[in-house]
Amino acid sequence: MYLVELPAPQPGPSIDLAAIGRWIEHVPNLRLDGTRPTGKALAARLAAFWLADASVIYAGATRTSIGGRVTALQGHVLGEPRGHADGQWLHVLRELPTARVWWAATSAPEEYLDAVLEAFAAAGPVPTEAAAGRPPGALLVPWANLRRPTGERQATGITGSVLPLPPEPPKPGARVVEVPAGDADGARLEERGTGTRRRAPSPGAEPAPARSGATRRRGASSGSGGPPVPGPVEVTPEAHAAMIAELDVLTRVRRPEVVARIKSARELGDLRENAEYHAAREEQSFLEGRVQLLEQRLRRAVIVETAGGATAGGATLGSRVTVDTAGEELTYTLVGSTEANPAAGRISTSSPVGSALLGSVAGSEVTVRTPRGDVRYRVIAVE
Repeated sequence: MYLVELPAPQPGPSIDLAAIGRWIEHVPNLRLDGTRPTGKALAARLAAFWLADASVIYAGATRTSIGGRVTALQGHVLGEPRGHADGQWLHVLRELPTARVWWAATSAPEEYLDAVLEAFAAAGPVPTEAAAGRPPGALLVPWANLRRPTGERQATGITGSVLPLPPEPPKPGARVVEVPAGDADGARLEERGTGTRRRAPSPGAEPAPARSGATRRRGASSGSGGPPVPGPVEVTPEAHAAMIAELDVLTRVRRPEVVARIKSARELGDLRENAEYHAAREEQSFLEGRVQLLEQRLRRAVIVETAGGATAGGATLGSRVTVDTAGEELTYTLVGSTEANPAAGRISTSSPVGSALLGSVAGSEVTVRTPRGDVRYRVIAVE
């Protein structure tokens, strides 16, 4: 783990407004309290978290070399996801070139980083003059730390400060050629010579026709542009409200509970042999994964109002469609991909059956192609 420290405490941060301006221009989705900020407004918010009596401005941990981490810190560009985005506030400071990096080796970097942050918070309350400008609920951590290993996040009011990771380009495909048994290189040698030789076609001979499926590429995506970028997801108002409610419970109730369990377990002793501590950290990992998934879904969500019943164009998102297939009557509710639950009769409009039923009306027939053959559905009612 390591600390970034200024030579001495400073009464306030010397913020480079030009760097702030480049940051805002570079990241179109950057928001301050939900609105596009000016450079001065963003600089004022960053300054509100400054601790005048603290020389340590960042604490971090890495499982790679300290040299590599320092290189990433020095070369980071504000707003970029790679490099060292977690401590990117450091790059708005004019004093950064004078900062020192202290480090110590440990076999449990995240655990001891959390302990150091606990010690930092216990060193004393925020000075009165600094507390007046700090947003409610702000953590007492070094200035450039935006979260703790236990999942608590600094209440900055700043969102979208980092560009999304670009899609990784597809790996070069491997060319696989099918050849008859015995024709592989080295299996048949010419009568003369010591190496493997390929016979050239006889003059005037027609080229051999290519066998179907003889050559294929692995890892190449369909189309010409690499892996698809996730697009918007249609959801009903009920599903959207349910995701917001779940996210609120996870962040407002469950996250503090898990953080409290981690703190309690850490007090029991050696973190490396502490089963309760590791169980709490594992639970936290699952919780944070669910939080990230919900946040991603909400960012991509497009709310589709459902009037109920069939429209002039037939069944839509939210419609209940009763069908008959092979003498069996089934009822499906058409929902978005995030709401699908086939066991409960809720099927996604992106599934084969859901896609086929979109736009259907009572009395119509649709056919769904499956690996076992075509399945016909006769629509009885659309509600």
